[in-house]
Amino acid sequence: MERNTSQRRAIQRVLQDAARPMGPREILDAARRHIPGLGIATVYRTIKRCVEEGTLHPVELPGEPPRYEPAGKNHHHHFRCRGCNRVYEVRGCPKNLSTLTPPGFRLEDHSVVLYGLCVECMPGG
Repeated sequence: MERNTSQRRAIQRVLQDAARPMGPREILDAARRHIPGLGIATVYRTIKRCVEEGTLHPVELPGEPPRYEPAGKNHHHHFRCRGCNRVYEVRGCPKNLSTLTPPGFRLEDHSVVLYGLCVECMPGG
């Protein structure tokens, strides 16, 4: 049982340290630095369990598989780099989005995703 606990801690540490949403393969690659024998099935099982428990939150981007980040963060949006496909948190929120809502409709939620190049993928970066 300790092995699962150490694997889970490694996965959670990776997500905390990254400070950005990560996909299962990214999580696996980073967590293997702590636990070399970690397998992708364990990562998926741990993600599923953590989402069910409410400690991880899926980040859904249109047309892409979910990435995951620790739950309980303040409202934020995301930036996806078109070069490396990494997703980063964007602090802040555009205000007054209700003005975009058609007359008679009620805005209940929103998601904003910015696309471009991260500093590492920009030419000369």
